[in-house]
Amino acid sequence: MEPWISAAGASLDRLFGAVGAAGCCVLLADSDGVPVERRGVAGDDATFDDWGLWPGALWSEATEGTNGIGTCVIERRPVTVHRDQHFLARNGALGCIAAPIHDHDGELVGVLDVSSCRTDLTATFAGLIALSVREAARRIEAEAFRRSFAHARILAVSGLEHNPAALVAVTADDLAIGASHSARLALGIKGNLAKAPVPASDLLSVPGVESLEEAERAVLTRALARTGGNVSAAARILGISRATFHRKLGHRKSGHRKSGAKRPEAVTQDPAAPCRIPATDAPSLPRDGG
Repeated sequence: MEPWISAAGASLDRLFGAVGAAGCCVLLADSDGVPVERRGVAGDDATFDDWGLWPGALWSEATEGTNGIGTCVIERRPVTVHRDQHFLARNGALGCIAAPIHDHDGELVGVLDVSSCRTDLTATFAGLIALSVREAARRIEAEAFRRSFAHARILAVSGLEHNPAALVAVTADDLAIGASHSARLALGIKGNLAKAPVPASDLLSVPGVESLEEAERAVLTRALARTGGNVSAAARILGISRATFHRKLGHRKSGHRKSGAKRPEAVTQDPAAPCRIPATDAPSLPRDGG
């Protein structure tokens, strides 16, 4: 759980900052229902330790019956178990709000829980805490996902901007090699993308490069963007001549060469002088760029 404890640190602190003053503690548990990390007010430590809301305690449903952490592990969804909803009478004073945490394969790896043993914790207030717990769990999933795919591009799933954990990891070749639990649910993804990558454009239903000609032109366009429209510099980056760069890009003084058009006569020019590409060939570049 060490990678998850590290990824969850900031979210645990933020969540505790929101609920700690209300007499709650924050627990991060593993998939067996054992808390491995905790946030709490020092003055309440002895009380929470007595109740078992402490790292190393066992809160599996098999051991404690219905409870926030254990039931969340079994049902794999956010749960609130308020006071006498607990199976064992000895846990009847607790209010527990939990949300599952999933890895990039969609598997359950842990549970985020906020618990309180205060008698004034109402069901309404527990409902408000539940929103914070779910959001924190998503932030933990998102942070862990980004760390798992640190060398890939991370794309947010369109239409789920409210969910920071709906992410897809994409390589430079436009292949999706990972998807978060939220993204898998939204896009219907199954299986291990690391072993069987799929084109990101297909997965996200967005237009992509579909021919060698388009792929080559995309490489040329990126080289131009990196050099501010300077064709000579862009050609050097790609290891080709300026003339070859022009030919591959389809550059002509009157625009793109039409099928069957004759090649223009060569123009004598200082080979060291920079060559600028007109804005008509690269609409995203300034006319005087280069």
